[in-house]
Formats: sequence, C-alpha cells, structure tokens
Amino acid sequence: MHIMLTPEILLAAYSQGLFPMAQSNDSPYIDWLCPKDRGQLSITHMHIPKRLARSVRQMKLKGNPYEIRVNTSFSRVIEECAIESEKRPNTWINQEIIEVFNALHDLGYAHSLECWQEGDLVGGLYGMAIGAAFFGESMFSKQRDASKAALVHLVARLYHAKFEILDTQFVNDHLQQFGVYEVSHQKYMQHLEPALRKRRMFDFHDTSEADIIKNYFSMRAVNS
Repeated sequence: MHIMLTPEILLAAYSQGLFPMAQSNDSPYIDWLCPKDRGQLSITHMHIPKRLARSVRQMKLKGNPYEIRVNTSFSRVIEECAIESEKRPNTWINQEIIEVFNALHDLGYAHSLECWQEGDLVGGLYGMAIGAAFFGESMFSKQRDASKAALVHLVARLYHAKFEILDTQFVNDHLQQFGVYEVSHQKYMQHLEPALRKRRMFDFHDTSEADIIKNYFSMRAVNS
C-alpha cells in the first residue's frame, strides 16, 4: 500500500534515521532507506580543494561570474536536481518528493543554496534542517564548480549558525574530494537525537554571505 508523503511523515522519518527515494524520477514508487553506514561531512573540517577555496573567497570581487543566493528559487533547484543528464542518467526525485519538499520549504524546514550567473541559475543544492542537523539531499551544476561553491557556502552557513550534523546519506565519488566519511547507524543516531532537540536558525539575514565566508575561512586558518 502506497502511503502519500506529507511534511509530518518526512519530519518523523528523518528524526528516526529514515529517508525516501523514488525508484526513478518518473516512478510513483517510494522506497524508505536506513543505511547501515551513514555518509557525513565535517562542518568545521570539510576538505576544500585549494582552487575551489580561492574561487569561493573571491566571489564578491569584480569579474567573478557567480553569485550565491539562499532560498530564492527552491522549487527550481529541486526540479533541476530531478532532471536526468549524461553524468546522472537516473535520479530518485519524483513528483511526489518534489511536492512534499516544496511544502517543507514553505514551512521553513527545506532550504536551497543557489549559484547564479548573470541572472541564470547555474547550480545549487537543497536539503532539510531539523534542530542542529542538516540533511543534504541533492545538487546540480551547469557550470564549472557551481554546485561545489554552493556546498562551501552551505557549510559556512551551518558553521555560523552552530549546526552540528551535515548528513549526506551516502558516500559517493563526488563527495570524496570533500572528505566525506561514514559512521554506523548506531553512532549516527547517538549524534542525531540530541542535535534534533536543539534550536538553530538556517535562514537568517543579519550577516552577509561575504561575512559568513570570511569568518568561516578565518576559523579554518586558526584551526589548521
């Protein structure tokens, strides 16, 4: 029996270590996954390749092609993530997942980091924040480093807002360059349960993206 996804069901599932994936982007069937080992990225010590770090730090300089925005086009980001491509011939984001995450965005739980170039959306990512945990869902890129730049800005924002967990669900080749690692389901839940009880604000407007990035890289320099 198919159970219609609702924001309440997803919030409860993520809090218990579960998440949904469609069998394909045009399939009506949803699988619930609970990996034995869970992919994670360090918020404070994520590996950032030197060229990418230099590019991100220069984004506000004249001549840099990209601008990072937060939550200005969530529905377009998730729709782009659902599109099949040569590099990604199959996706797991069907229409039901798109609709429920749009509803979660309206409720203030789901968020997007977007990379814009001369008014065009060229890359980004989306995920969901509950308490002090952020659950990364998917990303897309139409230009070099667009999704990677969005990821660095995401991590800097999570650090600024004192988040404790950045969940990637799985480990893959793309995330290897950022130092993704695995923890057991038991250890993941031990970290997740107290993080969910904490209150954090993802979508804030008291600090500019430039300052968030500056402070993040200053912290990394001190701790290196």
